[in-house]
Amino acid sequence: VQLQASGGGAVQAGGSLRLSCAASIDSFSTYAMAWFRQAPGKEREFVCTISWLDGTSTNYAGSVKGRFTISRDNAKNTVYLQMNSLKPEDTAVYYCAADKYYRDTYASDDMDHWGKGTQVTVSS
Repeated sequence: VQLQASGGGAVQAGGSLRLSCAASIDSFSTYAMAWFRQAPGKEREFVCTISWLDGTSTNYAGSVKGRFTISRDNAKNTVYLQMNSLKPEDTAVYYCAADKYYRDTYASDDMDHWGKGTQVTVSS
């Protein structure tokens, strides 16, 4: 199983980025997917999640709700994170992760598979 996140970069506050996570995983559609992030000196934290199959269920951390949108394309084995109205406090390494069970929120230990992160830097 491989998860590869991409799309990170440096933007100014108020800007947007779209992250992608390509999954080399059998039966991708049967996995719930999630994004986490880790800022320097802080613990990894849950950002958002999307349910398996058609992804009708999503949930977001309060800090990103209304600004970030998670989506998935099962035909491409890819999950996306659209990030709008970015703030300096969104600066972190962003990771995608997969789990066989959908939950509204996850702890890091819950996830079955992890990808390498992509850096997002938001300047004021």
